[in-house]
Amino acid sequence: MNLMLYVYKSMANKLQHSGRSLIIFILLIIMMSSLFFSRAILSVSMIAFVAASFSDGHFKKQWTVFFSSPVLWGMSLLFLFPLLSGIWTSDKKEWADILRIKLPLFFLPVAFAGTVELGRKHWYWLAAVFIGLVTAASCWTMFHYLQDAAAVNESYLQAKSIVTPFANDHVRFSWLVSVAVLLGTWQAVVIRNENRFVSVILAMITAWLIIFLHILAIRTGLFSLYIMGLAIAIRWLFTKIKNRDTRWPYGLAMLMLVFALPFIAYKTLPSFQNRVKYIVYDKAYAEKADYLPGSTDGVRIISLRAGWTIMKEHPFNGVGFGDVLAASKQWYASAYPQMIETDKIYPSSEWLLYGAAGGWPGFLLFSFVMLIPFCMTTEHNLIWRLLNLTAAFSFLFDIGLEVQFGVFIYTFIVLSGWKWLSSIRNYDTAILNGSAEKV
Repeated sequence: MNLMLYVYKSMANKLQHSGRSLIIFILLIIMMSSLFFSRAILSVSMIAFVAASFSDGHFKKQWTVFFSSPVLWGMSLLFLFPLLSGIWTSDKKEWADILRIKLPLFFLPVAFAGTVELGRKHWYWLAAVFIGLVTAASCWTMFHYLQDAAAVNESYLQAKSIVTPFANDHVRFSWLVSVAVLLGTWQAVVIRNENRFVSVILAMITAWLIIFLHILAIRTGLFSLYIMGLAIAIRWLFTKIKNRDTRWPYGLAMLMLVFALPFIAYKTLPSFQNRVKYIVYDKAYAEKADYLPGSTDGVRIISLRAGWTIMKEHPFNGVGFGDVLAASKQWYASAYPQMIETDKIYPSSEWLLYGAAGGWPGFLLFSFVMLIPFCMTTEHNLIWRLLNLTAAFSFLFDIGLEVQFGVFIYTFIVLSGWKWLSSIRNYDTAILNGSAEKV
């Protein structure tokens, strides 16, 4: 009787585990898809995902995983510190709006600490869906571009660009495309012996996304692509030379291709060429921090000066997240009285924004959170570190954590990467123990 009861409970637990795994798998797909289609569905699916992560009742274990994983609790500090700044923030409405946007920085790390582990095939399917969505989005963007390519190319001389998803958020979209390139390259290599056909398809899609990034010509995505390409090529080259592998010339060819790509793009892609011309034109204003209405780089450099000045004037606790914009506008009025209202923006760097809001403690805390991923090891260190390096780089001259899409993309991509790479390690351990489950 006891044996039958034990078998029944074991089967019930297994079915419950499988059911929750399927629900979470579906919610992950819905979150990825709604990113491209609906903010409302994105919000609802995030809430459902967090609720599902707690549905097994293992609260203590989930919080133990959370507090024992620096990546998780470190990311949550990016929400908790702004929350704390409410103590010295005077504009409570602005502060509350910022907190609402940053909520996923706390709740998603807690949710990803949940006990349900997805199988290898689940992660492969999630990767395929992600790459498929990004590829479809690139085709949608190209469709709009080809409607009047000449006019769009001309607009690149005026700091404009092609229409993109995410309410025309070019910066976040371009970084997401670079992540798809990294993921596509990795998976094409991993499965080349198991499924040659799929590997070739992934390689072709990756090649298209690389070309598309140059047509889009957004610096965040391009620099991320070049960082990834250089790192992969250099590692390949030195590893093959060290092991006396005769295939080392492939690494050298890859390295040369990375350096050649911008020159090839400049000669063949009008949008890329015009973007470079505008950057060169805008460079003089950026270097001198002169004000030119509508100048992207010039205004960005001026905003960085505003953030730096605010941090220096309030070194211990900043002005609070609710008052950063007001303090910046006050500085603009003093230093650049001719500045038009639309150019009075937040400091264009998450480092300096956290510094302006929280002083040097805020600046150092943000730096600490960005460094945490590089202090841990995974089964694929290169992939993990490139993912986090390009994310941190994007925040150097952008405030992606102040918009809904940016917060979700950063938390979802990094935490999914952490969970996937952790599951690879757990699966390998299970194989050694003879308890691995094929999913």
